[in-house]
Amino acid sequence: MSDYKIGEFEEIVMLTVGILHGNAYGVTIKDEIENRMKRKVTVGALQVTLRRLETKGLLDSHHGDTEDARRGRPKLFFSLTASGKNVLVNIRENRNQLWDAMPQIILDLK
Repeated sequence: MSDYKIGEFEEIVMLTVGILHGNAYGVTIKDEIENRMKRKVTVGALQVTLRRLETKGLLDSHHGDTEDARRGRPKLFFSLTASGKNVLVNIRENRNQLWDAMPQIILDLK
């Protein structure tokens, strides 16, 4: 599964699920991305991405307890799978290799 190529938004969603470890559901993921990235996220785009990552085997989901405030509907929590963690590690290693190969003169230009 670590051969999966993911897009930027998928990567951001996966990293955010990891950051929210144990408390990652739609609203918290959306809020965390918007607060950290200063980037607007639509509920639809987030839900499609979460489902796609789950289909790829990179995220798991489970229902929490039902809540009166949600009219008895449970929250759907997400977590990284082992494959999802491997994909993120691989992405980080690849990016670090590229950054390490960048000539310092390029980074010093203003």
